[in-house]
Amino acid sequence: MDRAEQKRVIEAVLFLTEEPLKADRIAAVLATSLGEAENLMQELKIDLAAANRGIQIVETATGFQMGTVPELAPYLERAFSEDVSSNLSTAALEALAIIAYKQPVTRIEIESIRGVRSEHVLENLLKRKLIKISGRKEGPGRPLLYGTTADFLKYFGLKELADLPPLEVEYDALAEADVEANSDQPSSAEENQSAVVTAAEPSADGS
Repeated sequence: MDRAEQKRVIEAVLFLTEEPLKADRIAAVLATSLGEAENLMQELKIDLAAANRGIQIVETATGFQMGTVPELAPYLERAFSEDVSSNLSTAALEALAIIAYKQPVTRIEIESIRGVRSEHVLENLLKRKLIKISGRKEGPGRPLLYGTTADFLKYFGLKELADLPPLEVEYDALAEADVEANSDQPSSAEENQSAVVTAAEPSADGS
């Protein structure tokens, strides 16, 4: 592996890492020395700055992590200052469905299913108290584990997790339940569950 490829690996690892990563972890990934890993990290920091990228490598007391450049803060706040009282987005429903059916689950596991980064979606779900941090997974890095809350059940009109519809229709079903939960005429738990099940049935036009 040449030097450019090593820096690509570091960038990808930091991109997916939830917690700051120590240089010795990078050294282990690249099968190189600690000093060489630190040199590569510094080179990557310079490369990102020279390219005027929107991201940078930030060194903290506990390691290295990927972050955004300070001057972009006003735009990022505008992009992610989502009204907590608004209806759930499609992205939020996807992440919430994964958590509901696979909990406890890590952010990396959620992202591997969705195929996109999900940290901001998870932050919004935490703000709405629809999910919670339920612990840490045993293993390298001990990533955070996410699970649903009592507010999740209340939001979708469910008595317990066993009332969730069959796994194969979780996204459409939860989306339908979201509409019911935000309608002008609140439904009972049984009525909402009926809506969830109905969402799994094909429409008249076959869609």
